Amino acid sequence: MKTTFTYTITPADAGKKISQFLSEQGYSSRLRLHLRTTPDCIFIGETSVFSNRILEDGDILRVELIEKKGSDAIIPVPMNLDILFEDDHVMVINKPAGMPVHPSQGNYGNTLANGIAAYMENKGVDFVFRAVNRLDRDTSGLLVIAKHMLSSCILSDQVKDHAIHREYAAIVCGKTDTYGTINAPIARKDGSTIERVVDHEHGESAVTHYKTLSYNEQTDLSYIRLLLETGRTHQIRVHMKYAGHPLPGDFLYHPDYRYMERQALHSVYLKFTHPITKEVMEFHAPLPDDMAALFPDISDQKKEVFT
Repeated sequence: MKTTFTYTITPADAGKKISQFLSEQGYSSRLRLHLRTTPDCIFIGETSVFSNRILEDGDILRVELIEKKGSDAIIPVPMNLDILFEDDHVMVINKPAGMPVHPSQGNYGNTLANGIAAYMENKGVDFVFRAVNRLDRDTSGLLVIAKHMLSSCILSDQVKDHAIHREYAAIVCGKTDTYGTINAPIARKDGSTIERVVDHEHGESAVTHYKTLSYNEQTDLSYIRLLLETGRTHQIRVHMKYAGHPLPGDFLYHPDYRYMERQALHSVYLKFTHPITKEVMEFHAPLPDDMAALFPDISDQKKEVFT
């Protein structure tokens, strides 16, 4: 698998080492190491060069990202994928509930990775599956896939720098405050490999903001939007339970299935800078039917609620 990038060197970048220039373009230290240890992947014109070469004004720098191994262990399984955007660098997908993102024990053929593998195979394209953000199996909504090493490391840096704006929609039990912030550290529950709890002694910092958009007195359920400052496992589910407002249908933290058969959580809004074109990208995934049925009159904003 090979992805090629070409750069025309201007006076502003003349005199820099190739490695410095690539770092400024978003190439991570790990990716630059990959280039240093892979023969014939950096060129000036048609001449193969090393990354310590000094750039000159007018140079045509070509970088070939070569991956010898794909995601061959992922079995291609044809699926109907809701692809909201795709180019040579990125895919944005609206994932349904009930679909794991990655294969794991007991989930070898029913994951998003399997569906992407089949999709790419049908296009005749080799691929390495790289999900930029993670969603639990039963959480629906927006998910970003990086299609090569460079977009992956740039988007991963955006995640680390909190530069990807992600908002979630949730339905929770009880009447929530109009606005709220939950600042409570989260740790793995003793004796469990899956379940998390608020643990002020051993937990990692976790902060969740929420805003209430609607309350249904008949069902005693609130519809809220959420913004995470941190990305701990099960953060929204754990924090809302801790606050006394668990998500209905949550098999781990509130297995009450009167209203939902899965946790009422949806990745509804996403904004990020395209890793290559630098264009600001915005996406909105409408509420899935099971959540929308509980708040049929809600006017779900297609823009961010937290600005």
